[in-house]
Amino acid sequence: MARALRLARRGLFTTTPNPRVGCVIVRDGAIAGEGWHERAGEAHAEIHALRAAGADVRGATVYVSLEPCSHHGRTPPCADALVEAGVKRVVAAMLDPNPQVAGEGLARLEAAGIETAAGLLETEARELNIGFVSRMTRGRPWLRLKVAASLDGKTALDNGKSQWITGPEARRDGHAWRARACAVLTGAGTVRDDNPGLTVRDVPCERQPLRVVADSRLETPPNARILDGGNALIAAAIEDTDKIAALRARGAEVIVLPDARGKVDLAALMAELARRGINELHAEAGFKLNGSLLREGLVDELLIYLAPSLIGSGRGMFDLPALADLSGKCALDIRELRRVGADIRVLARPR
Repeated sequence: MARALRLARRGLFTTTPNPRVGCVIVRDGAIAGEGWHERAGEAHAEIHALRAAGADVRGATVYVSLEPCSHHGRTPPCADALVEAGVKRVVAAMLDPNPQVAGEGLARLEAAGIETAAGLLETEARELNIGFVSRMTRGRPWLRLKVAASLDGKTALDNGKSQWITGPEARRDGHAWRARACAVLTGAGTVRDDNPGLTVRDVPCERQPLRVVADSRLETPPNARILDGGNALIAAAIEDTDKIAALRARGAEVIVLPDARGKVDLAALMAELARRGINELHAEAGFKLNGSLLREGLVDELLIYLAPSLIGSGRGMFDLPALADLSGKCALDIRELRRVGADIRVLARPR
């Protein structure tokens, strides 16, 4: 199963909106075939493994990192292929959270006389597909908020300049996290101050994430780099036909999702992104949008790069209200600390 999970990781940047899945077929104590899901619309991991194993898989045990599918999507059900192949046993790391499957895959195998089991390395399997699980069970993507700051917590100078606080190794690492996401989210202030492209550049990537801008007043200029090449979604809070037309002329899609305060309804935006098949959402924004996402309970994970420097006066990481008592602090669970070049990478999750 550990081998199946390693295989699944090969699809880390390419399977969206599908989950990352690996499969290993074992017969007489030896690996007979293995495979992983590479891209949406192409063969699933079980099919690749069956093809690699050849015709003689009767009596074999199949280890797969996610329950075999039981429904017709772009490809036929993998459960049916395993039944037809005559395997003896199927072990899944976890059940598929997709309501179209949700145990039906293993049930179909059991009805055909195939032994099944689930739960082996389940925690590792869920982590690998945490965005897919989030979309299927909560109706919103897994939101990972990336911040680069000095050791005293400043993300930019008072005048807005922020390039570059961290070193090239940290920036390259940040691009790898961008690459695994289905979409990248930023705010109109970041577009105005930094004019980012928010594309994946420093690591190999065969597809670019959708670029999303939370822009309440439609302040994104038509010549903004984030609009280059299309593949951009602007979420606004007002209907301004002239501005919308200008953005659409640049290839952007515009949706209007106002909340009661005249801002973009961020929770509604999360639901809309989930509807579009976005599993992991990678946010790179300014302190105001960062604070709004935290206040609304939409941040699932913090990816913070801390540079070995002090800035003093400048912009902080999050625009949060002042506390009267420390009991109101946002408590975090530190998942990982790692040195990346000269910088420190912190991976943490709100409790």
